[in-house]
Amino acid sequence: MLREVHVGRMTVLSVFFGALFFMSASALAGKDVGKGDDHRTFHSNGKIDYGKVGDSYNADLVMYLAGNQFMVMQDLISAFQKHNPDIKTVFVETIPPGQILKGQILKQGEIAGQKIAKNPDLFASVNVNHLKKLHTKEMMNDFMIYTHNKLALEVLEGNPKHIKGPKDLARDDVVVTLPNPLTEGIFKFYGSQMLKDLGIYEKVTDGKKCKSCWAIKDKTWFTSRHHRETPIRLLEGKTDVGVVWVTEIIYQREIGRKIEGVDIPAPYNMKHKVGYAIGALKSGRNPYNAMRYLAFLGTDEAQSIYAKHGFIKATQEELRLKPLPLLLAKK
Repeated sequence: MLREVHVGRMTVLSVFFGALFFMSASALAGKDVGKGDDHRTFHSNGKIDYGKVGDSYNADLVMYLAGNQFMVMQDLISAFQKHNPDIKTVFVETIPPGQILKGQILKQGEIAGQKIAKNPDLFASVNVNHLKKLHTKEMMNDFMIYTHNKLALEVLEGNPKHIKGPKDLARDDVVVTLPNPLTEGIFKFYGSQMLKDLGIYEKVTDGKKCKSCWAIKDKTWFTSRHHRETPIRLLEGKTDVGVVWVTEIIYQREIGRKIEGVDIPAPYNMKHKVGYAIGALKSGRNPYNAMRYLAFLGTDEAQSIYAKHGFIKATQEELRLKPLPLLLAKK
């Protein structure tokens, strides 16, 4: 059960889970910050295979999705396959969508030394411009918005630095971890805009754009691949605060990590802008199965599964498939 806990002027996102097993920071440091969930094959009998990238060539449904929804997939695909038992295998990749678009759909990419198919049945991104680009290349016709998210600040349990809000990212006594601006849409399209709107972009980043690097020495670190690296840096004492999706904080609490979230008020949390867009590729091998999945996303059941994990439900109008040419015509 998600609740808001008020501490002075600070709003802390907290989750009550009864008895939890808390792993030590050293044990957590050895984990792969979610990369083990990046490539999964879901079977209709409930079995899940991890890292079998070759399944992208032969699964009954292949989806490449924005990585921060990885925690939803097991519940969602299980429910989908119960309604569609003939879809025996669903291969799902969940990594930053910019990497998917540039390195796997527009050109042949490799994951862990294995080639991955260029023609998923479905592609989803937090940036609808990715889908527009596919349309201009005659690779996608329609899209829909199927859920929403918002930015939040991730801190250690107890909030030892007393972070009150996003303006504190500019404090000289605070070490910040940010998603890198080169491959992570959460910062490239949303986090950077938040800092600019607050008037602290240069103070926090020095205008740098890199990954796995210090934007400002000993002050601001850019991740290498995932904003999911942030909780490990917090638990190892390498950072004081990070910018993540609110859903990531809920997940970290859910698995027993001593993490809390500090609310970012609207409009700086970008809730009004963050929409997850999905569409079917014309080159996909399983167009009928792709359409069945899109229809399932529009059901109350699917929307409730996303909401259970902290996402914000889409409206019925958003869940209606629309032609990308109309979207381009508005620009």
